[in-house]
Amino acid sequence: MAEHVGREQLPDYFSTAHRALTPGGLFLNQAIGEGVVARPDNRNGSFIEEYVFPDGDTPPLPIMLRAAESAGFEIRDVENLREHYALTLRHWLGRLETHHAEALPFVDEATYRVWRLYLAGSGHGFRRGHIAVYQTLLAKLDSSGQTKLPLTREDWYT
Repeated sequence: MAEHVGREQLPDYFSTAHRALTPGGLFLNQAIGEGVVARPDNRNGSFIEEYVFPDGDTPPLPIMLRAAESAGFEIRDVENLREHYALTLRHWLGRLETHHAEALPFVDEATYRVWRLYLAGSGHGFRRGHIAVYQTLLAKLDSSGQTKLPLTREDWYT
């Protein structure tokens, strides 16, 4: 979601989420962010900015975490699902290509090609570490400093 909000609006975004939770509540934020490998900025006239994701922003994880903490959240867990998302994009691209003719009644050939290139390029970016998808588990502590979160990760899934 943060990639749609933009780094400048992250404090408001996390403050709104924090206010919406009851004390002890949890917020799982999934966001595409910068990876660890340097890449060009997508906010200055790039293909993605121009054709797919105008005004999009992929803030680095530390900026997202700082904004969440500033809003009062305690960071409980962060997981990078970069490789998983690369596989997801590969499957989406394969399905789009398989259903090319079925897509054309809904979009023209140029739009189809833009999305095909976007999916392929994004998959490459995730595989190479240029972009990542982070799931961050955040907690709003209750008045005694507690959350409703079990003590171990194993317990979260049972």
